[in-house]
Amino acid sequence: MPVPHASDSATSLAGRPVLAVFAHPDDESLACGGTLARLSDLGARVILLCATRGERGGATGPIKDEGLGVVRVGELTEAAALLGIRDIILMDHPDGELRWEDVPLLHAEIVAAVRRYAPACVITFGADGLYWHVDHIGVHERTTTALRSLGQAAPPLYYVTMPRGMMRPIWEAAIARGWAAPPKGFWSLVPDAFGLNAEPPTVVVDVAPWVARKVAAIRCHRTQMGTGHPFDQLSPAEAERWLGIEHFHRAPNDPSPLQPLEDLGAASVRPTRDQALPTTEDAVPLARASGVVATPGTRD
Repeated sequence: MPVPHASDSATSLAGRPVLAVFAHPDDESLACGGTLARLSDLGARVILLCATRGERGGATGPIKDEGLGVVRVGELTEAAALLGIRDIILMDHPDGELRWEDVPLLHAEIVAAVRRYAPACVITFGADGLYWHVDHIGVHERTTTALRSLGQAAPPLYYVTMPRGMMRPIWEAAIARGWAAPPKGFWSLVPDAFGLNAEPPTVVVDVAPWVARKVAAIRCHRTQMGTGHPFDQLSPAEAERWLGIEHFHRAPNDPSPLQPLEDLGAASVRPTRDQALPTTEDAVPLARASGVVATPGTRD
């Protein structure tokens, strides 16, 4: 059965909040940055709940580094400005321990955010965490149980997913240009780990006109991406070809009759294939001018 493309009847999202729940700074850009940018351009108020500061995401391994957490929050602010994220709800849960630490608290924080903002939908990781990252799986679990606890009042819930093999051509193109995978960090992952045993998508969203912003937002996360990484080497045509569709799986037994991502429009004026991607330097003035507000989470 073919996966339905979203239609172009999503104008009802104008002025409506959309809540994205992720684990670390950079998840929002990598997982569904194109969709978040597209929603923002439709007039939706895109809100990001980020559960950690990513203080264990250093290039040398999972060693706690509070200074790194501060830097990553700054990178997140830059990326959020490029994607049009209106509000950042920044929590301070321990990086690397989201499946086990503060479980009732994170559950309560997600419930509180849904009740406060009444989002048109919630977007988070699927059960596979895109590539079986334990924190991503923890966020999936907490978000799922939080929305289930709301019963019939829960908004639609969507899980980001990737078809297996989606990342391989990006790796192969980089290797052909002389890139070599590092021994540690994000780029040390085997490309076929992405989408391994993931649920198939039930919604696909065309984000080709927003790919330049997605890639620019990914570049903002310099502590994670480094320089000369595979995304950094993509031509505009390659970025559109390999990143121009984002995939989602609607949560099973979702009680809401609404279909905001299913209704998300596909019609748009596409950028030309030789259009230059924005640079990360563009994000700094955008962050200052956009009104993006990072709201620290509290443990009250």
